Order: sequence, then C-alpha cells, then structure tokens
Amino acid sequence: MPIEYPAANGGGVLNEHSAVRNSVGLFDVSHLGKASVSGEGALDYLNSIFTNDLRKISDGQAQYTLLCQKDSGGVIDDLIIYRYSSKHFLLIPNAANCQQVLEQISKDAPSSLEFKNLHESYALFALQGMNSLAVLKDLGIDINLEYMSFMESELNSEALIICRTGYTGEHGYEILTSWAGARKIWDLLLEKVKKYSGLPAGLGARDTLRTEMGYALHGHELSLDITPVEASASWAVAFDKKFWGKSVLEKQKLEKSHRRLAAILISDRGIPRAGMEIKDKDGNKIGYVTSGTFSPSLKSGIALGLFNNQIPVGSEVFIDIRGRISQGVIKRLPFLPSKVK
Repeated sequence: MPIEYPAANGGGVLNEHSAVRNSVGLFDVSHLGKASVSGEGALDYLNSIFTNDLRKISDGQAQYTLLCQKDSGGVIDDLIIYRYSSKHFLLIPNAANCQQVLEQISKDAPSSLEFKNLHESYALFALQGMNSLAVLKDLGIDINLEYMSFMESELNSEALIICRTGYTGEHGYEILTSWAGARKIWDLLLEKVKKYSGLPAGLGARDTLRTEMGYALHGHELSLDITPVEASASWAVAFDKKFWGKSVLEKQKLEKSHRRLAAILISDRGIPRAGMEIKDKDGNKIGYVTSGTFSPSLKSGIALGLFNNQIPVGSEVFIDIRGRISQGVIKRLPFLPSKVK
C-alpha cells in the first residue's frame, strides 16, 4: 500500500483525503490479515477469549473486538470478526499480528476447532465515501447492508465478500476477493470510482482520515503496554463475560486511576507527531502523543494523546514539537461527525 498515489494522476494525501470525505476513495488494504476458525464449539471458545460478545451479533454480521494478554490486559491485536455461523468465523487482524493471533488463540483450543491462515487466499479493498454505494450499484451489485453486516456477491465471475464497515468515518465497504482475481476487481472498482470523481487512496490519507475520527491504530493507541480501558475502547469490552485480561481491565475500570486517551486540537500551526511530550501550563509532563497529523478537514494539527490522569474537555495543553511549544485544547472525539451509521 503506497503512502500516496502520484500527484501527476491527481493523487497526494490531501487530494485523496478530500476524495473520501466528499465523494469516494479506494484503498488496497490487502496487507491486513485473514484467518478462519471453524468447528464445533467455535462460538463459545472465541467468546471466552476476545473482549466483545460474539453472542450479541447474528450470522451475517461483523464485530470489532480485541485480543488482550491474559496477565497484563495489554492489546495483542484489535480486529474485525465476521460471523458466518456459530461454527464458522472469519478474522481480519492487523497485518503484522495475524500469525501471532492465530498462534495465541489456537494454543489451548479444543481439538474440534480448525484454524487457517488465509492471508494468501484473499485480497482486501476498502471502498469509502458517500458515493461508495453508488459505485457498487453501478457495477450491478445488488446490495442493501446494515452497518457491520456482510454478504457474498459476485463481480465479473469473481466471488466477493462485502462488509459494510471501514476506517474513515464515512459510509463504506470492505471487499474481499481472491488473490487471483484481485487485479481485475481493483480495475473494475477504480474505473467506477473515477466516474464519481474519486481516487485511489494510500496509507497517508488512511491515517489522516482515521485520526480525525479518533480510531485507534495498533502500536499507537493500542499495544501490549496500553489496555482497551486506557485507550477509551471499553465500548468493545463486554465485562459480563469471560475474556483474556478481564481481571486487569475490571480493576482499571473500578479504580479509575489509569492513563486516559484524549483528543487535542492544535491552536497554532504546529503539527504533532507520535511520541512527542504533552505538558501542562506549568511545563510538567502529563502525557505523550500517540498519533498526530495535519487534519485536511479542519486545516489544523490534531493529535490523540495518552495522559497520566483525566484531562477535562476544554483544558489547554502544550506539545513540544521539535523544541517549539505548540498550544492545544482537549476536544471530544471524534473531531468530525461520523457518517457510518
């Protein structure tokens, strides 16, 4: 996945970001992992491991969830799980974590379960933006999906799995197809995307779009050292069931003394980056930036930061940007209204 597509063809992070927010963009996210878990007892076993409750979704629906370390509660990975049935699930982990996720969850699994790494079986494209549905319908795909639900379809004799989800805050879809047919499907999608004045989009725009929405990125807002409670991801944690790391997360939630994630809107021309120190008005370090970028929509620097304590909305903070102190204010997430539901 490129950082950006050539400016000579209308690309570049700012143009690609704008295309997604105002029309439609197409991402090649085939680097993401793909794996399956199937067999008798798959639902109960997976539900005893992952934070979210798979019993709360039906066949044909997908769910965001997290896999935590048993002892520390740190996040091994965050992922999307597609539920085909109580005996068959498709997992979409982060690229670098796919094999680790499979190794962890299969280690003490019942013998009735089968685990498959399907990374080289599927390509994955993300079609995002207000015109994403029009693109699919223009290709002859009859689709009417609720948010976080999926269906099987076909395009030009290639089988597709289409899920209504995405990482941008816009109406969109993620589309799985075979590796063999990937180029053909990409070309067909891109032709229609361009018809609606859209663009192919790269990693740079993906990052600015997700940061505007406050969506966590593993290795930044979530990691082995950052729990879902600290990362404000408790909405994806079902505390009324078993899961790995539950005791740690319950303790954090009860004591309320843990670090907390917050959003920062920069008041001057500074652009914060991950790892930069966040200070209070007296110059005391109170946290650090987990993700920072320039927001093309807000025309300002924005950041997500992990703080040592709770910082009220509206508080002023200061970020050391390469020796220059930039001022910011704590905001509620997301920076922009979400359009995904």
